[in-house]
Amino acid sequence: MSIRTNLTENQHIRFSFLSDGQKRLIFNEVLRILQHTGVDVKHEQACRLLAEAGCRVRGRRVYMPSHVVNKSLRTLPPVSTIYNWQGDVALRIENGHTYFGPGPTCPGFIDPFTFERRRYTRSDAAMVARLCDALPGIGFVMSLGLVSDAPNGLEGLYEFSEMIQNSAKPPIAWASSGKQCRDIHEIGIAMAGGPETFCQKPNYMFYNEPISPLLSDFNAIDKVMYCAENNIPQIFAPASSGGGTVPATHAAHIAVTLAESLIGVVISQAVNPGATIIIGGTQSILDMREAVFAYGAPELSSLEAGLTEMGEYLGLPVFSAGGCSDAKAMDAQAAVEATLSLHSAMLSGPSLVHDIGFLESGMCGSVFQLVLADEVIAKGEYIARGVLVNRKTLARREIQAACPGGDYRNVEQTKQKRAEYGFSRPFGDEQWPDYYAAHALNDIPERIVERTQRLVKQHKGPAKKISEDVRGQIRQILETAAARAAASS
Repeated sequence: MSIRTNLTENQHIRFSFLSDGQKRLIFNEVLRILQHTGVDVKHEQACRLLAEAGCRVRGRRVYMPSHVVNKSLRTLPPVSTIYNWQGDVALRIENGHTYFGPGPTCPGFIDPFTFERRRYTRSDAAMVARLCDALPGIGFVMSLGLVSDAPNGLEGLYEFSEMIQNSAKPPIAWASSGKQCRDIHEIGIAMAGGPETFCQKPNYMFYNEPISPLLSDFNAIDKVMYCAENNIPQIFAPASSGGGTVPATHAAHIAVTLAESLIGVVISQAVNPGATIIIGGTQSILDMREAVFAYGAPELSSLEAGLTEMGEYLGLPVFSAGGCSDAKAMDAQAAVEATLSLHSAMLSGPSLVHDIGFLESGMCGSVFQLVLADEVIAKGEYIARGVLVNRKTLARREIQAACPGGDYRNVEQTKQKRAEYGFSRPFGDEQWPDYYAAHALNDIPERIVERTQRLVKQHKGPAKKISEDVRGQIRQILETAAARAAASS
């Protein structure tokens, strides 16, 4: 019999979509897929490496035995720390921590001042990074767009240079080729102050995708291997659409997506055991009415929660999606769809949740939607904290003192607790009763617009300044890449 002398029961609320038996069945199916169906790896060096690790290789088809997969899972680090370019801890990638941020590559963008739907530019990448820097619920930076005024093929590189210079929060980079991946790494090293400092304190993550179903092209694998070799924390996460690129049933959808993610895990650990890699996937259904990926469908939340549980079951951090919508503008549909997916993510617990601010099935980015999501995240995090139970919070002394029919409004404990309450005024408006007297009750978008525009105008980015020497190094990296691209075109 144990005696609790200082009782405290505190938890982070989690829900479960899958039983232990279901997780076991799904993982067994994943192992079967990898060993008997196999995966296509269009990279000769990687195929040789996998053969040496114990895989059966027939041309570009690779069959991964379960013992190879399980060995790779055992070498993954349980905790990975991501820093900002100033050298401070920014993210701890481990079970129990969830961080939120935008997504990349939307071709359209809603101008925050003219409200025009237009092409996304390099200056927008800087603006989005500064806005992410200002929003307390956002933990990492992605662009919310696809740069249209960069040299062809270098969009990810130019976008990254703007993101890392305009926010103290770490960016997640992407690139279309291994060469760009190396250029981005050079910028990360310049911002860190040298290769040794970067190796000890990596200041960004790299996002990479296989091709669903069960295929990884040369560039995807080349980037996986480069990141593993150079200790760059990376994400290897397919975008899978149920009934399109993967089976329509949720169980098979999760199994195939997980199998695709494990391609990157096995290769990264074969290159460098212990290298940080995060699995995941942007998972939903194919909307056959428009032949588009359904970002606002409830299936997205269910599938992402299921994959998150599988990641936890295997000890893998997960890159998930939320805060997105199929709506064409920030309206009631956009708010409902974003809130449901964010709340679901909050309660399932992936390490990273991206695509916040996506509208129009991922075709358009909106900073207004990003600001709306920041408010949702604050409330969701409060709910997910659950209820703290100990001697102090059970308030025995206060209950005894108040007696039946008493009043707790002026009790000292109430005064202390008020600062923690999850209630918030509408988007920081201090004069909210007067505001309602002067405005219609249904103009929430107007208040979001006001807050967004104020933050864009006023927040200048990190307080610490980047030296001219570092800025010069970044300019030189961009100019060299642009000249290389021009020469090869």
